[in-house]
Amino acid sequence: MREALDDTLVAASLLLVAAAATAAALTRDPARQAVVLSLLALALALALLFTVLQAPDVALSQLAVGSAVTPLMILLTVRRVRRRRRRE
Repeated sequence: MREALDDTLVAASLLLVAAAATAAALTRDPARQAVVLSLLALALALALLFTVLQAPDVALSQLAVGSAVTPLMILLTVRRVRRRRRRE
């Protein structure tokens, strides 16, 4: 019974990851891609997947990095690139 539940959670997590990644790939604007990645639960789905696979430390790291740090870095980079384009 426990194995069936674990398999179901893994499958659901993988579907969420695939859906969020597809939505981000279909978004054209890089700034919106960063928001889509953080809001569409890609980090949450991966954290759930890592928790099911018994890696809670990796899950916590994924939550911190995937939902906050990575989108912030992408948004700051996009802002800097856009400023340089305006100057040129």
